[in-house]
Amino acid sequence: MMMLLVFQVPRKFSSKVKGKMGYEDFVYFILSEEDKSLEPGLEYWFKCIDLDGNGVLTPNELQFFYEEQLHRMECMAQETILFEDKEDYISLRDMKSCKLSGHVFNILFNLNKFIAFETRDPFLTRQECENPTLTEWDRFAHREYIRLSIEEDIEDASNGSGDIWDESLRHPFKLR
Repeated sequence: MMMLLVFQVPRKFSSKVKGKMGYEDFVYFILSEEDKSLEPGLEYWFKCIDLDGNGVLTPNELQFFYEEQLHRMECMAQETILFEDKEDYISLRDMKSCKLSGHVFNILFNLNKFIAFETRDPFLTRQECENPTLTEWDRFAHREYIRLSIEEDIEDASNGSGDIWDESLRHPFKLR
């Protein structure tokens, strides 16, 4: 049921094959997953949690998803956080006005990102504040570009197709 909620409830697949995610669906999902704080991501994950489709998130809906994360935290021997039941509800407008809304969705859907946020490096946080124009998606794309270029360099070197050795460095010191 969780897979159906995450993939097909917020946005019906555009793929012609029933129950299969197409390329467009995959791209939309990755964009929503990597930056839950931008409007498309906020709306995507909000629709996942809004089980009754009434436009507000209730404590019961939030707790439904939190229970799965709670189990995962226990399995990973992470300190768990109690879910305190409040009688309030959260609207999409509330989520859009909250600077930490992306992290709220990570608490409910992506434990690895939540733990990374909780244990984040203060130096990296400072760097993020120095360049606030970058979104989470921009940071993700940058990290992936660097990772892929490093992998490509390693592959080129192992295949002998990359000229990573500068001949001028072969004998930097000449013996007389």
